[in-house]
Amino acid sequence: MQVSLSSHEIVAMVIAASFAAGINVYATLATLGLLGRYGILPIPQNLQIVENWWVIGAAIALFVIEFFADKIPGFDLIWNALQTFVRVPIAALLGYQATAQLSPQAQLLSTLVAGGVALAAHSGKIAVRAAVTPSPEPLSNIGLSFAEDALAIGLTWFATTHPYWAAGAAAVLLLMIVLVLRFVVRALRKLFSGARHRLEELGEAAS
Repeated sequence: MQVSLSSHEIVAMVIAASFAAGINVYATLATLGLLGRYGILPIPQNLQIVENWWVIGAAIALFVIEFFADKIPGFDLIWNALQTFVRVPIAALLGYQATAQLSPQAQLLSTLVAGGVALAAHSGKIAVRAAVTPSPEPLSNIGLSFAEDALAIGLTWFATTHPYWAAGAAAVLLLMIVLVLRFVVRALRKLFSGARHRLEELGEAAS
């Protein structure tokens, strides 16, 4: 579906979609592809490669794999660590391709912003998972994964319908990630500090 979007709308869309890609890049690609393929929502002309059935099929297949892999406590951390080399580059590539009609400087800046936003979202996801995974019951991990899937799909759709509002929502989520990261880091430090003291006490008792 070919549409004419302003440069500001495209940049706003890139920011929101990049955040979604940082959470689940396969859900983002599949959603963009299907929305554009069926003409439901506007997709920038330079991004219409995602409407190719091969791209959509591959994205859906990989989304199904991630859907299950991401819900296994412990393994999800390994999976998400590996996805660092997928989510960030693809988000940057989407940012580059979507702004092909802008100046080279603006296109480069869009690429860097897209990669940076995706990296921030991805890092926040890993940090939260690292805090939740040690939980003795798996329901919190599974519930969090479902919420992330819904967020990626919903934010991608929102980015194509209301790009400015979607970019604003992404900015708020980025701020929340900064706050959550500080909390998670402090919690992990406290956890490891407590574990270290406990081991020291056990060692002293054994000697």
